[in-house]
Amino acid sequence: MEAATGTGCSARTLAACVIGGIVLGASVLALHIAGPVSVPSLPPLDAVRRRLRRRRRRPVRVYMDGCFDMMHYGHCNALRQARALGDELIVGVISDEEIKANKGPPVTPLHERMIMVRAVKWVDDIIPDAPYAITEEFMNKLFNEYNIDYIIHGDDPCLLPDGTDAYALAKKAGRYKQIKRTEGVSTTDIVGRMLLCVRERSSDAHNHSSLQRQFSSGHGQKVDDGGSGSGTRVSHFLPTSRRIVQFSNSRGPGPDSRIVYIDGAFDLFHAGHVEILRLARELGDFLLVGIHTDQTISSTRGRHRPIMNLHERSLSVLACRYVDEVIIGAPWDVSKDMITTFNISLVVHGTIAENMDYAKEDSNPYAVPMAMGIYHRLESPLDITTSTIIRRIVANHEAYQKRNEKKEASEKKYYEGKSFVNGE
Repeated sequence: MEAATGTGCSARTLAACVIGGIVLGASVLALHIAGPVSVPSLPPLDAVRRRLRRRRRRPVRVYMDGCFDMMHYGHCNALRQARALGDELIVGVISDEEIKANKGPPVTPLHERMIMVRAVKWVDDIIPDAPYAITEEFMNKLFNEYNIDYIIHGDDPCLLPDGTDAYALAKKAGRYKQIKRTEGVSTTDIVGRMLLCVRERSSDAHNHSSLQRQFSSGHGQKVDDGGSGSGTRVSHFLPTSRRIVQFSNSRGPGPDSRIVYIDGAFDLFHAGHVEILRLARELGDFLLVGIHTDQTISSTRGRHRPIMNLHERSLSVLACRYVDEVIIGAPWDVSKDMITTFNISLVVHGTIAENMDYAKEDSNPYAVPMAMGIYHRLESPLDITTSTIIRRIVANHEAYQKRNEKKEASEKKYYEGKSFVNGE
């Protein structure tokens, strides 16, 4: 019985194999007769990537506007904070006409202010000739044409001539975000410093180095303006290591990098500085900038310089997208040891500067790189120096004095009602 059963199972297995073989053979024959069958192919890798990008969220675009007149590290820190609230920062640069109508004459014209804003490393794009007030029409343009998600401003008030809030509509729309104002500097403060320099130079009422010490020490004292009844606020700037880290680049030069070195005061950081730094960066892979000490500048350019102290000047330069690293308090002479230490390939200097007589002096600060054949003189794109900016203030002294008196009143009110704002 068991043998019979085993024989039956073998027969059934054999039959199944035969039938399966016949079916398989018939299928192969059918495919052969029908010709090649197209197998769906996988989509190209680029197409897959495009689909994935479409599925990802749209980048958050934030907008911040400003006059950015005599652009300083406070402006740069505001832009840094604004950029941290989104993925792309679009900056509106207010027109000369709007500034004059709402605040008084600008010190730097629009084309120079645009150069400055474009050079800030946290800025992705700019809108020139932006209006001073965020009107409903312009706000809708920002939302619909520029795809702006949020409008950003500092915690200090921005009032129109009629006393209304310039950002009221953005707040009402729920598309407004606030950042912390950077203490210790404003365009009003800087103009005030220069006006003080002009007054002291004519009256010589103070100690020979009094203003330089006040500007560099960061003491917030009021200085009498010579009888007009208006005081000028001197810098409240309090330098911290955290702020320097926030402005610094995290990367250093590679082992084979061509390191370009340029030095200077970089006082009242302006469009002329930016353009020479841009050209210098194009000559290599890494731009190292040496910033001279306050004492060095006073000894070479007069006791009323610098207007901005060493830390203030360092932050302004660090915020520039063309700069990779700075030496805070660089030596006046570029030595062989310094060139070796920083692996400098090229030392450059512009054709427009405050002191162009260095080659005629007994102690030429660039004698060593010249002897080594690594010194290069760059043609400066703009004929602007720190003295150019100061002359603009002096030439329109009364207008800027009135502008400052008006602005100082609002700044005094801000400081009196100031409260803590969480931010970086």
